[in-house]
Amino acid sequence: MSKQLIECVPNISEGRNEAKIKTITAVVETVEGVKLLDVDPGKATNRTVITFVGEPESVIEAAFLLIKKAAELIDMRGHQGEHPRFGATDVCPLVPISGITMEETVKYAQKLAKRVGEELAIPVYCYENAAQEEKRKNLANCRSGEYEGLKEKLNDVSWKPDFGPTIFNEQVQKSGATAISARDFLIAYNVNLNSTSTRRANAIAFDIREAGRLVKENGVEKRIPGKLKAVKGIGWFIDEYGIAQISYNLTNISITSMHVAFDETCRAAQERGLRVTGSELVGLIPLKAMLDAADYFLIKQERSLGCSEKEKIKIAIKSLGLDELKPFNPDEKIIEYILEKDAPKKLIDLTLKDFADETAAESMAPGGGSIAAYVGTLGVALGTMVANLSGHKRGWDDKWEFFSNWAVKGQQYKTILLNLVDEDTNAFNKIIDGFRMPKETAEEIKLRDEAIENATKYAAEVPFKVMKTAFESMEVMQEMMQSGLQSSLSDGAVGIMCAKSAVAGAYFNVKINVKDIKDRPFADKLIKEGEDIFQKTIAIEKQTLEIINKKLG
Repeated sequence: MSKQLIECVPNISEGRNEAKIKTITAVVETVEGVKLLDVDPGKATNRTVITFVGEPESVIEAAFLLIKKAAELIDMRGHQGEHPRFGATDVCPLVPISGITMEETVKYAQKLAKRVGEELAIPVYCYENAAQEEKRKNLANCRSGEYEGLKEKLNDVSWKPDFGPTIFNEQVQKSGATAISARDFLIAYNVNLNSTSTRRANAIAFDIREAGRLVKENGVEKRIPGKLKAVKGIGWFIDEYGIAQISYNLTNISITSMHVAFDETCRAAQERGLRVTGSELVGLIPLKAMLDAADYFLIKQERSLGCSEKEKIKIAIKSLGLDELKPFNPDEKIIEYILEKDAPKKLIDLTLKDFADETAAESMAPGGGSIAAYVGTLGVALGTMVANLSGHKRGWDDKWEFFSNWAVKGQQYKTILLNLVDEDTNAFNKIIDGFRMPKETAEEIKLRDEAIENATKYAAEVPFKVMKTAFESMEVMQEMMQSGLQSSLSDGAVGIMCAKSAVAGAYFNVKINVKDIKDRPFADKLIKEGEDIFQKTIAIEKQTLEIINKKLG
């Protein structure tokens, strides 16, 4: 079972005092098993969006400590800012990331809410999936009247907090209230305008947001919905930048993505005589959302989707203008990249020189299996290059999608093989770990033997996967030799030769590893399938040589 991970994104009502922000966020890092991912202060909004992730119990402990510290340091009686708010910790949503359901996350949200209300004496409203009644699902309803209207809200029996005091006492005057929820992943996203008009920014927000706008027809109010579902939005003026923005909450990016919201805003702005100049991401974003944005704009440009992940991120940033107001660092804004920062270094992270030096060193890993995987990676990378070049050739505009599909396929093979470089070494290390297990008792010997057997099987399965993937990747090079740029014929051929070397090298590793496997039916099956792949690869190599000799002489 995978580890349960939830994300917590508290928004505190302080965006200007760096010392206070650091003191508040520091408590998060005192909780073991929690990683602070991002701290994003906004001076104009006087609000900071904080993001951390970890296992559920650790996360709610960190959230509790943060809410407590924020209540100690932030006095809402003097707070001013552009963003709606009603408390020192204004909102504190929990978001399921992996290994946990929304229903389970709701229970943790309510557990946190109860503790905050009872132990900190802060009024708490549960919203979205954690809401205990329909009207409280919408955060805007819970926060209506903001801090200035909180006294009146607490006196209204229909808006009694879910947890905590119902009296606007001195402590509540200072802390305000907090809204706690369990929700889907939300992107806080601002679109920049070439205008200073809040009224016109609001008009565009009403065009786009799901709630739309209220209009009067014959004295009767009527709501006209906006263009996009799962979108909340308002317009505001940001003194820090001297521009108007449309501030969106994209509450479900599988329904409305960031790039769709951006493009629709561009259209709405143009209709109103305005122009979008860029956009701003507040907080963090999943990698997939950035890659989807890149693909969206590449398709509009009729460009190949088979470029590298790094290139796609660059395209997304530039297409959305995410770096207009300040630098956009993907390593600090994309969740997966942040989580990778503290991960152990991989072989594929080494420079070419360092990789070669590490291979040549006295240690047994990386060995032939890792090298085979890397050679296969280089081979399909060449085939992908030819596909991308062909899709961009003058006069072949009607073929861009055909070559793009092949380039995407090549990138998929490349990614698998690249990951197998490290996995082959990891598999070897598992065998070593097995041999290091204790063997003093009969039970220990049994467990040790089982571990060695399983590790040896895995050490044979990994190079077999290298074989299979490298063989399958040859289809990219074969197609490019036939349909792609003929000036790159040799590149396709080199790619096939690399793939052949990967298959052969990996096959040797399969053969040497299966010798020590006690489960002979398993071993024999692997060898039989490996031999079949090897012979088919030799046949493709022969065909390639014939094509090269025929076309190049």
